[in-house]
Amino acid sequence: MMTTLPGPDGHERCRWCAATPQYGAYHDDEWGYPVADDRRLFEKLCLEGFQSGLSWLTILNKRENFRAAFHGFDIARVAAFGESDVERLLQDAGIVRHRGKIEAAIHNARCAQELIAREGSLAAYVWRHEVPADRGDGVTVRATSPASIAMSKDLKKRGWKFVGPTTVYAFMQAMGLVNDHAAGCAFREKAVQARARFQPPTGRG
Repeated sequence: MMTTLPGPDGHERCRWCAATPQYGAYHDDEWGYPVADDRRLFEKLCLEGFQSGLSWLTILNKRENFRAAFHGFDIARVAAFGESDVERLLQDAGIVRHRGKIEAAIHNARCAQELIAREGSLAAYVWRHEVPADRGDGVTVRATSPASIAMSKDLKKRGWKFVGPTTVYAFMQAMGLVNDHAAGCAFREKAVQARARFQPPTGRG
């Protein structure tokens, strides 16, 4: 099967982003480029958790609603949510109304605070799990990797929820820890160049 398809502008793109126009901008402007901002990293971990069992398109279409409901995924504000916030979110038709996932996002915000206190930042922790040899060959299609399995296991050990290896691998793909743009994708080299310019945060010590 072809791993790329031509887009409206004639450029070859990863085959998956041709499924719907909404995927196009996400693929071109976000997917696979390195991120060091703790809020964005936390948001993506939360949204990947909400996506479990659903399509990413469902979450992408609701992303702005999620951002409004979770105060921009500000870690401290989400960590302070109580039962009244859970009930508020369960009544919000603009998001995925799943009690377990909502409670996990709040719980994970508190875990993130603990992690940041230990590591200096969420970004410093996350980027320790990038493995250059595991950054994608542009050909192999996978749902997990040794790095995502290791990160998932460690996050679970730290108390995080809804962070299985597949969820973590999707997070790593999106946040630039692995370059899984297809070999023929016009945006693969753009991701490579973005990573070359990127200085991973080092955290404490």
